[in-house]
Parts: sequence; structure tokens; C-alpha cells
Amino acid sequence: MIPMTQLQQRRLILVSNRLPFQLLEKNGKVSLKESDGGLVSALKSFSEREEASNLFNEKWWVGSADFPQARWDKFTAKSKVKHAFEISPIFIDTKVYNKYYNGFCNATLWPLFHYFPSFVEYDENTFKAYEEVNRTFADKLAEMLRPGDILWIHDYQLFLLPQMVRERFPDATIGFFLHIPFPTFEIFRLLHRPWKEKIIRGLLGADLIGFHTNEYVQHFLKTVRMVLGFDHEFRVVNADNRLIKADLFPLGIDVQRFSTASNLPEVIEQKEQISKNFEGKKIIFSVDRLDYTKGVTHRLAGFERFLELHPEWREKVVFVMVVVPSRQIISKYNERRKLIEEQVGRINGKYSTLQWQPVLYRYSHLSFAELCALYQASDTGLITPLRDGMNLVAKEYVASRADQSGVLILSELAGAASEMGEAILVNPVDKEEVAQAILTSLNMSPADQKANMVQLQKRLLDYDVTHWVNDFLRQLDDTKQQQIAQQTRFVTRAVEEHLVHDFREASSRHLFLDYDGTLVPFSKFPRGAVPNKDVIKVLESLSNQEKNEVTLISGRDSETLENWFKDLPVNIVAEHGASMRSRNGEWRQEASLDQSWKPMIRPTMDLFAQRSPGSFVEEKRHTLAWHYRNVDAELGFTRSREMLDNLFHLVRNGQLQVIDGNKVIEVRIAGVDKGTAAKRILEEKPYDFVMAIGDDKTDEDMFKALAERAVTVKVGGGNTSAQYNIASQQQVIQLLNKLMK
Repeated sequence: MIPMTQLQQRRLILVSNRLPFQLLEKNGKVSLKESDGGLVSALKSFSEREEASNLFNEKWWVGSADFPQARWDKFTAKSKVKHAFEISPIFIDTKVYNKYYNGFCNATLWPLFHYFPSFVEYDENTFKAYEEVNRTFADKLAEMLRPGDILWIHDYQLFLLPQMVRERFPDATIGFFLHIPFPTFEIFRLLHRPWKEKIIRGLLGADLIGFHTNEYVQHFLKTVRMVLGFDHEFRVVNADNRLIKADLFPLGIDVQRFSTASNLPEVIEQKEQISKNFEGKKIIFSVDRLDYTKGVTHRLAGFERFLELHPEWREKVVFVMVVVPSRQIISKYNERRKLIEEQVGRINGKYSTLQWQPVLYRYSHLSFAELCALYQASDTGLITPLRDGMNLVAKEYVASRADQSGVLILSELAGAASEMGEAILVNPVDKEEVAQAILTSLNMSPADQKANMVQLQKRLLDYDVTHWVNDFLRQLDDTKQQQIAQQTRFVTRAVEEHLVHDFREASSRHLFLDYDGTLVPFSKFPRGAVPNKDVIKVLESLSNQEKNEVTLISGRDSETLENWFKDLPVNIVAEHGASMRSRNGEWRQEASLDQSWKPMIRPTMDLFAQRSPGSFVEEKRHTLAWHYRNVDAELGFTRSREMLDNLFHLVRNGQLQVIDGNKVIEVRIAGVDKGTAAKRILEEKPYDFVMAIGDDKTDEDMFKALAERAVTVKVGGGNTSAQYNIASQQQVIQLLNKLMK
């Protein structure tokens, strides 16, 4: 539940491609017809509950209108119907909308994200229309957004909108939810490079990005890393000094609406009629939109194979298959309809008798009463899409089974499969497996049916549509609070004065200082980052004070650090902790560390060095590093993402760690890190004041390890485990000078 104090008296603004209804005009009268679809059903169910009114004093729905403005004006002037949402329609030029919706949305994004790359059309004009429509939405929102509003954008038609709004309203609270699958990077990368980058940047304009399954979240996070280079930790991406969270929120349904439908007179009547028509026969039921992703022809092939293998079931089972019209303007959908009808005709022609027709096919919309009656009358729900973001039909079927009978056969490639393990999960393209699943479902005992349904229904109740909305909005609010906390952590003058005061008051102090990017700026080549006189002076002054202990803690090799700092009374930690030297002492090596992994990793790094002019491999005693600071920026970035992907697969389940640093990728033994080294040093003696400063991902280990014992400071912005951020390397030297004085 979202705390009332956080969200009360705020406006919720939902944005989707289309409004949740159509306006039809006949004989001069305008009537309203609610649209189909999981999003509309889910959000309408939530908005009608008292809880929604308690959380938000206003709820708006913004979307494009598929009716002329004159009809809208006529309707609003006469209608007294109270809607769950205030409506703000956007009227878009028909030609532009056609290129945007039937073009880029449904001829490019839809097939690609559903793993049908051969169906994808690449047309620059449709992408321009996509940009234009997203910009039109942004213009509309710019007119109505107020401080404190919660903006929740939905689905693939509006990928670019979050960033467009963010550019105008930097502090806006923006959530985005994707209702279709997010594909693997290998599929996503087929888009043109500018399209890829704009889509990912568009999504990263949101504060929270929601997906149906963990698989989609992981695909998205990898794509962000590969396309834009932003890494992630615990599903949090840091982009341009702003953290963005990606998480899974499996869309629920209004369980009560379907579970109580069995009591409606119109449902009872239709169910009785269906049972009478198919008396003595088992009923298999499926309903889908007309779409090549739904696997209808494969489903029919599985049912045909079942009849072929099990003739004893002929005349004892009927497959009631409903296909709902969809996107009839797109040629591939009409082709699909023709294929389905030909296949139905062939199966019926092959197996029908005078008393029996195996497939009862209907191409039309179903009323709610008809749908629920079929859910309840059928013995098996056969839901086998080739790809589906979630598939609410599977959940509706389960919720409708008030008597807890029936069997659900579900495609393992639907998002719902990750939640519905008690269903019979099948590979939808394997007709043998589908045929066997049908046989299993028809022979399943009532006790087993009930046991499975009880578990499935409990899970639906635990995470219904209200839980889904609440969960998303609560996490959106939490993410916003984390962003605010991050923004207030920079070392201001007041913070600096406080640190200097604590430092001076302490009787014993220890400073842990990273080297590259912290004490000195980055150099074109690592050997060129020699410490200047100012750095030597401040280190010498600090380390010569009796109360102070200074530790240089770096990823560099011990020979280089010894050469630069041999005359200073400082501790030195090299290669992230693999080698250590106490002040004026001898070097201690982690002699037990296994080095046999290097010959397995080195060839990969050498290959990328050959493919990336200006890059080179540096081999240290315990580390291998590939530097690409001198490579052309675009090439270096692309190659680094490819190398990371290669290395992650190469070291999986091994004892190695891959570090994506600042223009360098390092591989080292897991467990050898700055955090472990710093903790070991602090165990030797207690200190009143401890401070750790670093700039890189390797320093995050130190920040985490010293979180309870030290003041931790990260150089630069971005998400960090450090308590504070400091703007630049130059300001680090200024801070150290103030401590010294």
C-alpha cells in the first residue's frame, strides 16, 4: 500500500497510445464503446475502486483519439456519463498516425520485439512519424503537467516520450511500463543505430521502467549497457547522474470480476446453452486477437496431431476457437486470417462426421458474458502464443474457474508462464508436445485439477491488478526519493567544513586515497600519469603528521607505485589489494593467488586490441587490463561492450571478476579488492577518523566495506555506495589541502 501522506492530493496522469474507448456515431447519435485490451481492463478496474480515489484527487487519461474532434465536442456537450478518468484526447493527422502506428509501431517494433525479425520493415519515414507523434504527446503533456503529478506512460508506441518530457520537466515523476516482451540484445540490435539509441535514451527518461518478467528486465539492462554503456547494479542504472530503476511487475487482473461472473444470469444462461450444445463432449477453448504472434496455426496443428494420434477421442472432444479481429489494415494480419480459415476447413473436412465437427471457429468479438461462459464451460484452456508479454487470457481462464476444475495448457514463451507453473507448459511450435498436453489435460483427475487451480488462483489473488498498480506506484515514489537523496550528497561548503572539523578534532586519522582519477587526472597512457609536485607535497604533508596514516590504494602494479612513492611514509596497496606495502616496509604479495587463468583470458583481450587501434593490454602480477582510452570514442565504446559480453560468458561460474572501469576493462581474481584490503589494514589499529576517496567502480568495494567505519567520497556524479560525491579530481586536492592546514 502506498502511504497516504506521500500520494494524497496528487494527480495521476496515464498516457497510452489510444484512449480507453471509442466514440461511435449513428443516425446523429454518439455512443461510447469501451476498448478491449489488458491495459484498459486493468487500469479501469483499479480506478473504479475506492482506494484509487483516496490516493489521487484527480486521475487523467491522455491518448490519441480514433474519432474526429467534432464528434468529441458533440459527445462532451451532451453526455452526462461520469468516467473513471478525466479524458484528454490528442487529435493526430490521419496520414501521420498511419505511418506511426501501422508503420513503425506495428511493422517494425511489434514483430522485432516478438522475435519475428523477418517480418520487420525498416523505413526512415515511419520512424520520423514515430518521433513526430511522440513529440505531439510531449506537447500535450507540457500544457497540463503540474508539480507533484505522477506521469505513467504505457507501451512501445511511446518509447521516446519519457525523455521528451524529462527535457522540459527535469524534476518530473515519470513511470513507464512495457506490455510486450523486451527482446534479447541480439534481436534489438537489428534496429538502425540512431533508432536504438533514441529508444533507449527515451526509456531512460523515466524514473522507473516496468516489465512483466525478470527475463525482460535482464534483456533491457544488457541492452542499455551495450547501446549506451550505462552499467547497472541491483537493477538500477545510473545515466547522466540520475538513477533509473528497472524492475518486474507481472500485470494482474481483476480476479473478483471473473470469479463472480458465474453468478450473473446472462453468463449462467449462455453456459447452460454451451453445455447443452456439446453434451457428452469435452470442450477445449482458446481466444486470441488475430496476430501472427499468437501461434493459432501451430495450435491447430497440435490439435490435428492429437486427433491423428488418438482416434478414440474423435467425436468426444470439440475445439472452440475464437479469433478476435485486429489490425485488419496490415496485410500480414489478413494473410494470417486466410491461413487460419484454410487450416480449420482442412481439419474439419478431414475429421468431421454428420454428428460432429472437431473445430468450431468464430472470427468476431466476444461480449464479457460470452467470454466468461466459455471459460467456465470448457474443460481445457489452450493458450499457446509464440511470444507474449504476459497473456491475461490465461489468468482470466483460471480466475473464472469458480469450481476449481479445468486445466490450463500454456505456452512456455508467454510472460505468464513464469507465474503459472501449475499449468501444463508447452513449446507452442512442437505439435507433438501440444498433442500430448491435450491428452494429459483431458485425462487429468478432478483432484489434480483442483490442486493445480487452488495454487494458480491463490497466486492471482496475491498479485491482482490493484497490487500491480500499488506496487508500481510505490516503487516509483521510492525511486524518486532515492534520486533526491543522491542529489543532496555532494560535498558542499557546509559538508566540507564539517569534515575538516571532525578531522582536526580526531586524535588518530586514516586516509585511503585512490590514485588515477582521484589524485591525478587520467592520462592518455597509464605510464604518463606521473604524480606532480602538488600531489607529492600534499601526500608528504599529510603523512608526516603524527596523527595521520595515509594509504594509497590503487589498481596499478606495485613496481610503478614503488617507483613513484618509495620516499613517502605511506602505505601502498597495488592491484586492488593483491600486493601491499606498509609505510617504509617491504612488499607483501598474495603468493597463493592462482595465475593459471591468464592464458585463457589473454587471447580475447589481444584479439580486441588488434581490432581497436590505440588500445592495448596491460598485464600486471594479478590482473589483466585492456585499455581503450586512445581508441576512437564510438569504436572504443562498441568494442568494450562486445568484450564485456565475451568476458562475462568466459568467466561465468569461475573465480574471476570482470571490472568495467573508466576506459579500461580488467579481469582479476574474485575476492581480491580494495574493500578487503582496506578492512584488513583497519583491523591492525583503531582510528577516530577514517576517510576513503575514489572515483571508479573498483572503489565501490572500498566504499561498501567501510560504510560503517569511514567517511566515503566518490569523485564525480553517479550512483554510488559512497556517502558523498565530490565534483572533480581538482577538488579532491583542494579538500586534502584544507585538511592538511
